[in-house]
Amino acid sequence: MKIYVGNLPFSVDEEAFKKLFSEYETEEVTLIKDKFSGRSKGFGFVTISDDEAAKKAIEEFNGKEVEGRELKVSEAKPMEDRPRRPQRNFEKRY
Repeated sequence: MKIYVGNLPFSVDEEAFKKLFSEYETEEVTLIKDKFSGRSKGFGFVTISDDEAAKKAIEEFNGKEVEGRELKVSEAKPMEDRPRRPQRNFEKRY
């Protein structure tokens, strides 16, 4: 089961995020980062192979305070197709 972890402190890096879920047997831990700055966007995903363990992790971490922020943890929803944003033309116009 893939779970969503939101409202993460921006100071949490990938290593700290993995450590947070270290007591669970995780298949994948992904911290979402800004592609330009490389800074955390404040959310990520954790894949736990055992559904019962994933449900237990959701119960344990939802509402848990980390560095003064209350985590929002739930089962991840499939990504929706979004319409592409129009490309901007950054040429200078005089």
